[in-house]
This record gives sequence, structure tokens and C-alpha cells, in this order.
Amino acid sequence: MMVKGYAQEHVYKHPWERVTSASWRKFADPENKRTLSHILEVDTLNSKLDPLSGKLYTTRALTIHAPGPWFVRKIIGQDICHCVESTVVDAQSKSMQLTTRNVSLQKFIEVEEKIRYDPHPDNPTGWTICRQETSIRIKPLSALASMAEKVEQRCAERFMQNSVKGREVMERICKYLEAESSGMSL
Repeated sequence: MMVKGYAQEHVYKHPWERVTSASWRKFADPENKRTLSHILEVDTLNSKLDPLSGKLYTTRALTIHAPGPWFVRKIIGQDICHCVESTVVDAQSKSMQLTTRNVSLQKFIEVEEKIRYDPHPDNPTGWTICRQETSIRIKPLSALASMAEKVEQRCAERFMQNSVKGREVMERICKYLEAESSGMSL
């Protein structure tokens, strides 16, 4: 089994509350449908606030265009992939952690993405640091064994392109929320 992984960090020059609010709105905003065209559907499966810890636990189902080159989608006979996103928000410690895993296509590929939003250590009230780790495991089929590494690379490239789009959307929503909170309109 081949494994491709990458990690990246991004600093949002917005407070943690605004960035995490933008994260919840990222898929719902109709203006973002074109930018995030790989996301087909997002449904909240459950949401629970733990009264003792004050943590919010949410699980969402995501339907996305299957990653990877067109010929792989043709071989596996599927253009869509179903994923589950588990989110834990701890408002006390100002931490938001999202873990997304695919639940379909697992006999071909396993993808796990972890994103964490925390106040930036250099400016905890004004900036937010986002840490993202993604691992992609291609399970070589006899017909694809020689191409597994190339397929992983293409998948990783696609995930990185999509994360750039996601950051653009987050920045746009943060600016909208900033304007909204100051009584301005964009």
C-alpha cells in the first residue's frame, strides 16, 4: 500500500471566533458553489453539546466529486465519493478540530484530512493558525499497481488545489463577517 501525505499551515489575520464561524458557513454560502464545485452536498448528521465539557461535537456527511484522474474514476466506476467529517469545538480553549475520512471507495483509496484552528501564538486575539494534514493511501489493484504512485500524486495535487480554494472561501467569509460585525456592507 502506498501512502502520500502532506501538511500545511495558514495564518488567517482574523480572530478565532470569526474563522471558526466562517468554517461552518464555508459549504452553505451559495457564492462559494463555483469555487468549491467539487463539493456536491453537505448534510449534518448530528450535533451535540456536552454540558460538562462545553464542547460541541458535530458529524456531517459530504458528497464530493471523486478525486484523482478521470481514467481511475472510469476503472472504479464511480464519480462521487462519500465522506464523514467529525468536528470538535472547544470554545473554552479556543480549539476547533475537523477530521474528514472517505467512507466510499475504501477498497481503492483511503483519505484522511485533519484541520485544526487555534489562536495564533504571536497574536492570539487577532489571528488564527490553521494546521492541515492529509494522508492519501492508494491500495494498488493489479491493473493499477504501476500507476499507484502517479495516482497518489495527482490526488495530493488535487487536494492541495482544493485547500487553496477553501482558504480563499474562508477569507471571503471572514471579510464578510468582519464587515457585518462593524455594521458595514460589502
